[in-house]
Amino acid sequence: MKCIYCKKIARLAFLSLCCFFLGHCLADVMASRHQEEAVAVSAEGNWGLSFQQEGKPPVANASAEYLKQFDAYYAADTQDKILYLTFDAGFESGDTPAILDALKKHNAPATFFLVGNYLETSPDLVKRMVNEGHTVANHTFHHPDMSKISTAESFAQELQALETMYQEITGQPMKRYYRPPQGKYSEVNLKMAKDMGYKTFFWSLAYVDWYQDDQPTHEEAFKKLLGRIHPGAIVLLHSTSKTNGEIMDELLTRWAEMGYQFRSLDELVAP
Repeated sequence: MKCIYCKKIARLAFLSLCCFFLGHCLADVMASRHQEEAVAVSAEGNWGLSFQQEGKPPVANASAEYLKQFDAYYAADTQDKILYLTFDAGFESGDTPAILDALKKHNAPATFFLVGNYLETSPDLVKRMVNEGHTVANHTFHHPDMSKISTAESFAQELQALETMYQEITGQPMKRYYRPPQGKYSEVNLKMAKDMGYKTFFWSLAYVDWYQDDQPTHEEAFKKLLGRIHPGAIVLLHSTSKTNGEIMDELLTRWAEMGYQFRSLDELVAP
C-alpha cells in the first residue's frame, strides 16, 4: 500500500510540475504576443518622440529599422554633425521670404512640404524655392488625416493633385518626398506611399511653432532648437511662424558654430 501511495504522490507531483512549466510557457507566449501587438500599435497613429538626453537622438514611436522597409525616415544614422532642414506650410504668412533669405545666406538647402492652398496662393514663392536650390515636396493637397484614408485610390488622389499643380507652376515633376499631415499615419499609408514611389519623412526635432496667436519667444525657440539638436537630425519647422522668420539667421549661425553642417534630404536617401 505504501508503494502504491508513493506512486500516486509521485504522479501528482509530476503532473503539477508539468502544469507549472506549461503555465510559464503560455505566459511567455502571451507576453511575446502582447509585445508584438505593442510594437504594431506603436507604429500607427501620431508620430511621437521622447527626448531623453541632450544632444542625442530621441526615441521615436517607430524604429528606423521598421520604417526603412517602407522607404520612410525620421533621422540619419550617423555620429557626424549634420542636419536636414525641412519646413511645413499650409499657407503663406509673410515669413517665408525672411527664411529663404537666411537659407541663402548660409547656403543651407531645405525641403518645403507644401499643400494645395500654398501652391494656389503663392506660386512665386514656390518658384523662388526651386530657383534657389530647395526641394518642394508633398504634404498632400487638402491636408487631411491620411491615417483615415483606407483606399489606394483616395490616397493617390491627395498626392497626385498636388503633383499636377506643382508641375503646372514650375514646369518640373515634383520630387516624390512625402510628409503625412500632422504626423498621422498608418502602416497601410506607408505601404501606399512606397507603392507610388514616394519616400516618407517624419522628423527627430520640432517644437510648438504653429500657433499664430501664441508664438514662442526667441528664448523658448533657442532653448528647444539648440538643446535638442543632434547628429543626423531631420528638423521640422513651420515657415508660417513669425518667430522662425525672425530667428532663422541667428539659429543657422549658432548651429554652424556648434559644428553642424546643413545637408539635403537627397543625401540622406542616396544609395
